[in-house]
Amino acid sequence: MKDKQPRGDIYEVKKAPEKNAAKKKPNIVVRLLAFLLTLALVLGAVALVVYRDKVSFDSLRRYFAYHNLQKNDSGQAESFHYDGSSKDSFAAAGDSLLVCSDSGVRLYSGSGAQYAADQAVLESPVTQSSGSYALAYDAGGRSLFVYKDRSEKGTPPQENIQGDILSARVNASGRLAVTTRATGYKGSVTVYDAQLAPALQLNLSSSFVTDALVSADNKTLAAITMGQGTGSFESALSLYALSRTEEDTAPDATCPLGSGVVLDLGECAAGYWALSDASLSLVDHAGSLAGSYDYNGRYLKEFSLGGDSFAALLLGKYRAGTVSDLVVVDSTGAASATLSVNEQVLSLSASGRYLAVLTADRLDLYTADLTPYATLEGTQGARKVLMREDGTALLVGSNTARLYIPD
Repeated sequence: MKDKQPRGDIYEVKKAPEKNAAKKKPNIVVRLLAFLLTLALVLGAVALVVYRDKVSFDSLRRYFAYHNLQKNDSGQAESFHYDGSSKDSFAAAGDSLLVCSDSGVRLYSGSGAQYAADQAVLESPVTQSSGSYALAYDAGGRSLFVYKDRSEKGTPPQENIQGDILSARVNASGRLAVTTRATGYKGSVTVYDAQLAPALQLNLSSSFVTDALVSADNKTLAAITMGQGTGSFESALSLYALSRTEEDTAPDATCPLGSGVVLDLGECAAGYWALSDASLSLVDHAGSLAGSYDYNGRYLKEFSLGGDSFAALLLGKYRAGTVSDLVVVDSTGAASATLSVNEQVLSLSASGRYLAVLTADRLDLYTADLTPYATLEGTQGARKVLMREDGTALLVGSNTARLYIPD
């Protein structure tokens, strides 16, 4: 007897997929590529941190800033003419060139466009700059001009300049310190705000004032003073808080600098530079001596205090001659790098992390540790170099100037 077969339709039953079924694992090659990419990014970030002082993005910055500027094969822009004289003084103001002569002041772009011009008789023209600000004045006279970016900012009211100007300095915020001779006082310094309005006048009866500047934070006036010491005049750096009355003339701090004549004054992140004919001193922002570099009897031939936390000195055993030592002094007041130079140096300039050394037929650019950065052969009679923060340099001749842009 045969078995009976079930009647009706026959259906194929499929198992429904589980809602929480695990997703398919990615291919091993994709996972490996993702791991390698992550590793490369991490190593790149670590390298940037470790070698941040050696890695520069300035070349990329220069490319975008100057790619439309026509240059020759050596990286020099076309030279432009300016009205010059043997008394000219120069300053790099942002991306501009300030030229101060005995007949007036002119402001040019790096390609030679004239932004501003002021006619004046300046017997001893002097220039100074900080950031996008620059000024020009007549040392021993009363003419003073201030510029910002590509135009003239103005000049302090003449009635406020009551004596011959000994020194004038502007900081990156546009604050001015003008040191003058004043009748009845040994020294006088007037501080102006960014609108060129007088903010403080400090008249001293106890000591002479030869130079002064407003600190980068706009809170302190740093002044070079000279007073009678034990049998001779002694120099000092005195600090005055700007939140004082004009009757309060006592310094908040004073750092003795010895009997040397202070030739220049500057500021860096670590404090104030005071350059004399015998040493370079660094005074911290509290008024204490942070370090000092002695020339050890060598002659000071050239110098620049414009580097980021470093200064550059050219020292020689003899006043004449070509054999010299190029010395970089760091923010501790100690020599951090030295290079022997066996040719005549015409000009020395530091800005940002760069140092420019101009000789008769060559321009050498270095980083702050004196590592070679760029070299230009053939300077077309340049007698002055102005280093700029982005790694470019202005080369100035007797009546022409041009911009050098490294690769």
